[in-house]
Amino acid sequence: MDWLCCFNSSQYGGGRSSSTSGKGKSHEGIMRFGFSLVKGKASHPMEDYHVAKFMQIQGHELGLFAIYDGHLGDSVPAYLQKHLFANILKEEEFWVDPRRAISKAYDKTDQAILSRAADLGRGGSTAVTAILINGKSLWVANVGDSRAVLSSRGQATQMTTDHEPNTERGSIENRGGFVSNMPGDVPRVNGQLAVSRAFGDKSLKSHLRSDPDIQNAKVDGNTDILVLASDGLWKVMTNQEAVDIAKRFKDPQKAAKQLTTEAVKRDSKDDISCVVVRFRG
Repeated sequence: MDWLCCFNSSQYGGGRSSSTSGKGKSHEGIMRFGFSLVKGKASHPMEDYHVAKFMQIQGHELGLFAIYDGHLGDSVPAYLQKHLFANILKEEEFWVDPRRAISKAYDKTDQAILSRAADLGRGGSTAVTAILINGKSLWVANVGDSRAVLSSRGQATQMTTDHEPNTERGSIENRGGFVSNMPGDVPRVNGQLAVSRAFGDKSLKSHLRSDPDIQNAKVDGNTDILVLASDGLWKVMTNQEAVDIAKRFKDPQKAAKQLTTEAVKRDSKDDISCVVVRFRG
């Protein structure tokens, strides 16, 4: 289909530069988005990628937003940036059953990543994706600890589930893995990975899940802001704090920039990436 050409990773930024920001708006101009990505203090290259785009497809307007937080390299999040939304929209049932289409596409994309491990490497990535259909229906999915928060009349609601090893210890142990709890460190799957679900990570895949949690919300006149961000933001900021900061700015790009700046001020050491969507309300 001709819309697949739109999924060119160079359009979205992320990955290599130490700081990336930008903005855009819907076809009708009634919704706007901004994004900001800042490299953390670790010695490795930037491993966060994002998507922020409005598209016209089959007579529908879609808002596509995502944060991909890589680990052990940026190959897997770069692959997700280019392929995950394309795979979701290739599912024939997307227009009648978005939940099933998203779930199937997440699984197929993970299988494709694993089959290309020789090229993509042994790393992996979290993901949080949001699809806004005709400005009315919002579908949010995630694996890992990147998070989406939706605000209605200024009140923050978390739309995702943080997939942490301690929370999903039973699933990990049933698959033959274990969760380490070393003093001074976060819980880790097999002493390595700090999330219990992820794309890729072939060496740990038998003990990990990659199926997403999926939530749907109706967008109405009370809906004001959507924030997607990597854990570099959420480690130092609550959901409500993020919404309160973003609401101070009419320009969502300025809001996104302020969120990453504030996270740096709060001494977040991880890569920090966020997308802010401002609705007509």
